Amino acid sequence: MEDVSDPPFRAVCKENGADLMYTEFISSEGLIRDAIKSRQKLDIFDYEKPIGIQIFGGDEDAMAMSAKIVDATNPDLLDINFGCPVKKVVCKGAGAAVLKDIDLMVRLTSACIRSTKLPVTVKTRLGWDERTKNIEEVAERLQDIGVQALTVHGRTRMQLYKGEADWTLIAKIKNNPRIHIPIFGNGDIDTPEKALEYKNRYGVDGIMIGRAAIGYPWIFREIKHYMATGEILAPPTIAERLQACRKHLYGSVSWKGEKLGMLEMRRHYASYLKGLSHVKEYRTRLVMTENINEIGDILAEVEEHYSMSNDAVLI
Repeated sequence: MEDVSDPPFRAVCKENGADLMYTEFISSEGLIRDAIKSRQKLDIFDYEKPIGIQIFGGDEDAMAMSAKIVDATNPDLLDINFGCPVKKVVCKGAGAAVLKDIDLMVRLTSACIRSTKLPVTVKTRLGWDERTKNIEEVAERLQDIGVQALTVHGRTRMQLYKGEADWTLIAKIKNNPRIHIPIFGNGDIDTPEKALEYKNRYGVDGIMIGRAAIGYPWIFREIKHYMATGEILAPPTIAERLQACRKHLYGSVSWKGEKLGMLEMRRHYASYLKGLSHVKEYRTRLVMTENINEIGDILAEVEEHYSMSNDAVLI
């Protein structure tokens, strides 16, 4: 999740129960060019561990060199993204584009494995399109060259994020007697009930949460509590929502600087305030304000208003 799963975002997710986190994906070409933005994405912190650094690219030499750079930052694992469906990534022959050439995928992955002492994992999709759902072959071949775990998003690249994720092929991989590495499922998990249902129905070793955690990091603690007890936790209070939003905001400003940190937080306010009735005016003020102190004042107004009013909170 580029420009989303940065250290400030990961901090609120970790605080609310995320077991293993990944950095934003990092361009291998950017790393070897010493691009400032790419290098900054390598920032990881002890409180985040275990954590993986995720890279992407379509050139063997660049991927190998990037793996060596990642190795020096000492994460817990190196993850390769062969699943991003975004046009600007695919047009460069990276991300999900590699699903069209499994031999290339194997070569790119092998180059990384040879260049690092870290465990190497892969995230990918079912295939390029409905006619080329080759994930079963992908799983076997990647395991054979030394990949330590595989995460599969239950859509093809051509689906982007449309339609319902299909986990049946993920289950076939998990049930393949040749497969012994952990298999993680991804796609459409947005409630504790669905997380447990899918884990039991498809037999995966774990579940990756992406979009459902944006503005709602409590999804992790809710899923873990439900799996352990069968009980649904009460949703976060207004105070908890605003506390997480503030932590995210001030972490963003501290890490990226005031101007950029405030700018990139604008995409998150709607998610943190989702479900609050008549909240549009507050959202508008938050994204229009350029003063950090004023943002703090607006968030305080929101907390006071919704803590004392009868306006509904819709979860």
